[in-house]
Amino acid sequence: MAIPKRVAERIVSSLKSFRNILEQQKARDVSEADTVTVVKDLLSEIFGYDKYAEVTSEHFIRGTYCDLAVKLDTKLAFLIEVKAIGLDLKDSHIKQAVDYAANQGCEWVVLTNAVEWCLYHIVFKKPIDRQEIARFNLLQVSAKNEGDLEKLYLVTREGFAKSALAEYRDRKDATSRFMLAAIILNTDSVQSAIRREIRRVSDILVKPEVIDKMLREEVIKRETIEGEQAELATRRVSRSAERSIPKGKDVEDESVPAPVQPTSMTIAAAGL
Repeated sequence: MAIPKRVAERIVSSLKSFRNILEQQKARDVSEADTVTVVKDLLSEIFGYDKYAEVTSEHFIRGTYCDLAVKLDTKLAFLIEVKAIGLDLKDSHIKQAVDYAANQGCEWVVLTNAVEWCLYHIVFKKPIDRQEIARFNLLQVSAKNEGDLEKLYLVTREGFAKSALAEYRDRKDATSRFMLAAIILNTDSVQSAIRREIRRVSDILVKPEVIDKMLREEVIKRETIEGEQAELATRRVSRSAERSIPKGKDVEDESVPAPVQPTSMTIAAAGL
C-alpha cells in the first residue's frame, strides 16, 4: 500500500512528540475523559483530522452519546470507543460501539485507550458481528517498519478517504487461513498440481480422492474448514470456479504426465 510521503513524514514526526505524552499520561493513570482529550489530539496531529470540524463527541445514538465520531464531508466515517489509558482493552469493550455503529449503518469502529488501537469492520448480518482488521500500539510501533506505518495509515484522513481500510480488509481476507484452505480443497487445478508433484518426486500416481482425504484429515487444521468463515470462503471459491468455466463446455480432467525417468513397474496408489 503506497503511503504519500508527506503523510508518512507527519506520522513519524508526530509520533515522536506524542510518545512522551502517552507515557506520562499512562503513568498518571488519567481518567477516561482525559484520555478522550488525548485521542482527539492524536487524531489531529498524527492522523490528520480537523479536531474541531471532523471529530465530535456530540454524536447522539439511541438516547446516549458515543465517545467520539469522525465525520468526513458531514458523513459519518467511523465511531471511536475510548477507554482510560491505564485500562487493558478487552473484546467486551467493543460491544457498545458495535451496537452504535449498527444503528447508524456505519461500517467501521475503533477501540482505543490512546496507546493501543483496534480497528474493526462491522458485519451486517443477524446477529450483528464484527471483524478485527488490525491493531497497533503507539508506544511499540516502529517508524522504520513498513507494516507498522501501513497500519497507522489506515486510520489517517488520507487513508480513509482512499478506502485504505477496505483495501486492507480485502487483502487480509484473500490470504486468510480459511480462504487458503478453501482454495486448496476446492480447486481442481491445485490438487492436480499436488498430484503431479507427488508423481514427479516418487513415481507414484495417487488417486485424487486419496489426496483430498489426506488434506482434509491429516494436513489442514479442522478449524480452518469448519464454521461460518470457512463456509463463506468455500462459497467464494466455488463462485469463482463457476465464473471461470466457459458456458457450454465441460471441464476436462487434467492429465498427469508420466515421469521423465519411468520405473520398470507401475505402482498402484490406492493404498497410499
